[in-house]
Amino acid sequence: MVLSAVSVPVRIPVYTVFRNLIIKIKMEINELKNFGTKYAEAWSSQKPESVAEFFSENGSLKVNDNPPAVGRAAVAKVAEGFMAAFPDIEVTMDSLIDTSDGTEFHWTLTGINSGPGGTGKKVKVSGYELWKFDNNGLILESIGSFDSEEYNRQLISGYE
Repeated sequence: MVLSAVSVPVRIPVYTVFRNLIIKIKMEINELKNFGTKYAEAWSSQKPESVAEFFSENGSLKVNDNPPAVGRAAVAKVAEGFMAAFPDIEVTMDSLIDTSDGTEFHWTLTGINSGPGGTGKKVKVSGYELWKFDNNGLILESIGSFDSEEYNRQLISGYE
């Protein structure tokens, strides 16, 4: 006797499909918020390699007009520069915005520029990074931007 598979139509109510889609989207949003929170914590950790772990092996980080740092070691060097300049660095996540170009991670950095050659002035500057992710959920490309004129002013005069 030969048995054959019989296709039986399965009817799923439309509200169930939408409900499941909403649950999936909420889960993804929560995962992204968790990623952003932990990324900000990594910047605040004084452990540059912790920042680099959020990037794919060949991921890149570009800050303002500087050339991109490509690869985890190069990303760690960028983080190390900020961490050395601001031994008390604190980076907080302000928001995450999903755009057609990627995910915008909005942040605020505060700290006293008391590292080697520092001015001893308090700095508080905000900016964002535009993230593109790889298939493993790691940052493939990050294009960062902040007001460098205001940053440089605060290095001289401090945050008011």
